[in-house]
Amino acid sequence: MNPSRRHPSPPTFVSSRLLKLSLLLLLSLPDSKGKAIWTAHLNITFQVGNRIISELGESGVFGNHSPLERVSGAVVLPDGWNQNACNPLTNFSRPEQAESWLALIERGGCTFTHKINVAAEKGAQGVIIYNYPGTGNKVFPMSHQGTENIVAVMIGNLKGMELLHLIRKGVYVNIIIEVGRVHMPWLSQCIMFLFTFLSTTIAYIFLYCAWRSGMPIYSARRRRQVKASVKKAVGQLQLRVLTEGDKEVDPHEDTCVICFDVYKPQDVVRILTCKHFFHKTCIDPWLLARRTCPMCKCDILKT
Repeated sequence: MNPSRRHPSPPTFVSSRLLKLSLLLLLSLPDSKGKAIWTAHLNITFQVGNRIISELGESGVFGNHSPLERVSGAVVLPDGWNQNACNPLTNFSRPEQAESWLALIERGGCTFTHKINVAAEKGAQGVIIYNYPGTGNKVFPMSHQGTENIVAVMIGNLKGMELLHLIRKGVYVNIIIEVGRVHMPWLSQCIMFLFTFLSTTIAYIFLYCAWRSGMPIYSARRRRQVKASVKKAVGQLQLRVLTEGDKEVDPHEDTCVICFDVYKPQDVVRILTCKHFFHKTCIDPWLLARRTCPMCKCDILKT
């Protein structure tokens, strides 16, 4: 293992991702002035033989520009094979016994505003638009500016087709539309944003604390590894025994810079890779503590 390896940094990748996620969520957070969504309760009543069947369900949503009012009446289809009421001349055959009626119209072919206005001009008190085929009972709040004060509700395709088949069989279907509950998508997204932000923050704090708690153990292990590497490197440095006649034992030559004593015959000296030498008994403890040459600061581990 390389003893010069740096200490591991904190989990900066977590903090970076936390910041990016927070910014992304803040940018994607919708305006708090976003429209609320109101569900519609449909109380459906029809007679099969001698039985009167009644269904009540929260199966629709009011359009964005629809008045939130209770409305009721017989359900009436557009005349002809085309059920989208996009033709301005579309007629609706209202049952004679019906005092008020609601138009059941298929989505598609033209705008919601156009469909609703066609039915309103023919006298409908409300409009029920059922979604595209293949969408099941999925609904969404329609946008239909310019439809005056007529109630407009969207229901799912499956429920719309059930009503369509009943009416085509000659069954008299009456529906009472009542205001249901309010949903605020922006509030739900705010809660989701806060939950996500808090979750990532807690995860970061947990990882950071785990990293911090592991640092003393890592530091102790690191010190032991460095000490072992230094000890090994010191053991590989050249040793020399000075003898009578060596120029190093001349009193006028340099002394050991650690103990400031002159070199004498039979002294054991350690020669570093930088060619500086010192008493073995002086330099070995020095290197184990500092690992650099006292004179030129050469690191024995890097050479």
